[in-house]
Amino acid sequence: MRKVLPVILAITLAGLPSLLVPPVARADSAEKDNARLKNAGQVMKEILNIPDDIPQDLLDKADCVIVIPSVIKFAFGLGGSYGRGAMTCRSGDNFRGPWGAPTMMALEGGSIGFQLGGQATDFVLLVMNPSGAGSILSSKVRVGADASAAAGPKGRYAGADTDIAMRAEILTYSRSRGIFAGISLAGSTLRPDDDSNERVYGKKIPAKDIVLHGAASIPSSAELLISTLNQHSPKNLSK
Repeated sequence: MRKVLPVILAITLAGLPSLLVPPVARADSAEKDNARLKNAGQVMKEILNIPDDIPQDLLDKADCVIVIPSVIKFAFGLGGSYGRGAMTCRSGDNFRGPWGAPTMMALEGGSIGFQLGGQATDFVLLVMNPSGAGSILSSKVRVGADASAAAGPKGRYAGADTDIAMRAEILTYSRSRGIFAGISLAGSTLRPDDDSNERVYGKKIPAKDIVLHGAASIPSSAELLISTLNQHSPKNLSK
């Protein structure tokens, strides 16, 4: 009996964190997660409605898109940043289908280079191949190390044979105070936000299953994001 009691106590304590979070707090968190999805859709719509921001030929070759709205830079020691958003990929074999249900994502960085100071900045990342998508969906990745990345070029068309589009797994962009530009995110990390996914979808689903295996339906809060991408880039034109 003496041996059993510590085991029971340990199991009970392990379950306390979820029990101690009041239902109202969990509901508030879910509301914030869905607000992020709506904001991601609005950011994507505004950016894609300006032809000279993300080159159309690069968007048409992207397998996935990550949108992180309103990333805030802070200064503790060497400084840092943190933001949450969403990642959606084209569905079907070889990413040839329409854009599918998103996974929530977290972006963390030690020294992301904001061009205009410490205000909120929107980030858009194009994931250009299945290898990059698989890495990001599997675990935390360091941008520029675990997944090759480059500041994305601007303009109506980037050119199908540009070196930057051929070599990088991720092309990164930022928008701050209305200024849109390619930006380096080297040294920052990306990871699926499993807790937010559970709140958005109502159950635990691995990010890979959501994005690659169609394990979840598109939530209403993500409809603007998905419909905008399907409108502006309905087909994957990569070889």
